Amino acid sequence: MPVVHAADAVIHDLHGSRFTSYAAPSHGSAELCAWRLDVAPGSQGVTHAVSREEILFVLSGTLHVTLGDGPADGQPGRPGDAIVVPPGSSLRVDNPGDEPASAWVTTSAGLEAVLPDGSRLSPPWTR
Repeated sequence: MPVVHAADAVIHDLHGSRFTSYAAPSHGSAELCAWRLDVAPGSQGVTHAVSREEILFVLSGTLHVTLGDGPADGQPGRPGDAIVVPPGSSLRVDNPGDEPASAWVTTSAGLEAVLPDGSRLSPPWTR
């Protein structure tokens, strides 16, 4: 069973957040991707639509995830909460607080994001 040690995880910084990739096809996973998302205090994310289902499990801090036109069930995500993002949904992940926030995120390999300008992003942490 392959083990990806923390020292071997690949870090990507984008839109003010850090994506630390542990599992992806480039790391030996055939179907799933998993990464740690770190969101700086006071950050507002970029709205994007996802092609695959994503699950965000909040590890620390408070994340406000907006799905479509409103917040996920009207509640912020706190440590221990899981946020399910259906495929095709638009979402934005914010951290309006004064503490860093983090989540463990999983999805299927091959996820693409569509940004507000219509451009498509194939995040390297999902390949």
